[in-house]
Amino acid sequence: MQSACSQRSKLPDVGTTIFTVIGQLSAEHQALNLSQGAPNFACDVQLIEGVAQAMRAGHNQYAPMSGVAALRHALAEKVERLYGARYDADDEITVIASASEGLYSAISALVHPGDEVIYFEPAFDSYAPIVRLQGATPVAIKLSLQDLTIDWNEVAAAINSKTRMIIVNSPHNPTGSVFDEHDIERLTALTRNTDIVILSDEVYEHVVFDGGIHHSMACHPALAERSVIVSSFGKTYHVTGWRVGYCMAPAALMDEIRKVHQFMVFSADTPMQYAFAAALNNPQSYLGLAEFYQQKRDLLAAALQKSRFELLPSRGSFFMLARFSGFSNESDNDFAVRLIREAKVATIPLSAFYSDGTDTGIIRLSFSKDNDTLLEGARRLCQV
Repeated sequence: MQSACSQRSKLPDVGTTIFTVIGQLSAEHQALNLSQGAPNFACDVQLIEGVAQAMRAGHNQYAPMSGVAALRHALAEKVERLYGARYDADDEITVIASASEGLYSAISALVHPGDEVIYFEPAFDSYAPIVRLQGATPVAIKLSLQDLTIDWNEVAAAINSKTRMIIVNSPHNPTGSVFDEHDIERLTALTRNTDIVILSDEVYEHVVFDGGIHHSMACHPALAERSVIVSSFGKTYHVTGWRVGYCMAPAALMDEIRKVHQFMVFSADTPMQYAFAAALNNPQSYLGLAEFYQQKRDLLAAALQKSRFELLPSRGSFFMLARFSGFSNESDNDFAVRLIREAKVATIPLSAFYSDGTDTGIIRLSFSKDNDTLLEGARRLCQV
């Protein structure tokens, strides 16, 4: 149907996301999916039964705007036990309708026209568009693709009187890098005595490998007092389609975030919240996640040893990067498309995670798949 209205786009340069494009092309060619950071295996049946029980018990109407009380209190206890920080369950924790909604609510509530927001590329693709929708300017700082680290001197040079927020993501999508003590020390020093808010995307908080630790902003009082932390039940419990997460922040920041949250979705899905509250009673339901995914990372890496790809180290998350520039001069987008068409394997070109489309000669692989899929995917990639 032809529109009778003229329009002026707020995001004129934004099209369909790479994930949708790759997904459609993958379906067209019946390619094996190593692209999406969504598990292709079942979640715990007890979690499904928990949702069914909640539904049968009549928990089918709106939850409180801030989230079901039992879940918020369970989260407060979990965070204190893991990170040593006590968040008030009533005023400082909000259950959100996906981590994506939490990111949007936080940026929309706390960033104003004319502000600048520093973030690090390659980056999850929603950060910059959300900032732009507030009339603010996203300031991208590129990670080193040699060692996947942040140049904190470059961050220091980018901070000015307009800097309102710094977005961090550890464990990191798409690189699999993880913050260490040096990162925490520099971030603390650069934000001390400022009004800079830290938005910390911690959706992979329980997926840190090789005995490493997750440096949540909650662990560090000087950062916690200026941080909004966003995390995801979907990533932790293999149910990304349920779209439930949580957000934590000091009460003054959370008050502003809830003002936006209540007018976006008001509340997250009710029966799922009851099921997650019950699941949190078993700490092993999330503490075993690192070992589970490390086995998958190692399985895929071992199966790719005889390939021509150079695998970059993955210290956390669901992802590893594979460099192909040593044997092909194609752009990463063209290479990813060729993999789908010829090798029948779907991956994501790393250029999709840059606002300027930086061509890297690297693709992202997801190992959040069953073992047979990982082994078959590796077999096909070894023939490239």
